Amino acid sequence: MVETPKPSLKSSKVTERIRAKAFELLEKHPEGLQWSELLSKITASDPSFHPKTVNGSIWKLVEKYPDRVYKPSKGLFRLLKYR
Repeated sequence: MVETPKPSLKSSKVTERIRAKAFELLEKHPEGLQWSELLSKITASDPSFHPKTVNGSIWKLVEKYPDRVYKPSKGLFRLLKYR
């Protein structure tokens, strides 16, 4: 299995910065975060992030990074290493 590259907070791409923030937050919450919590924390971290862009970036996390994040139940995002 090929590991996808890690997103960076310094990236020029907004979606990369949003995903990097999501992984940073999930790292701090081993129990995982509900979609709504993740959305509000990412939006609060940088007011320049458009809520719909944040929504789309979170929604695609499991699809884009199946080697790093999973959903143990509906709406809950958690890092694989805390499985």
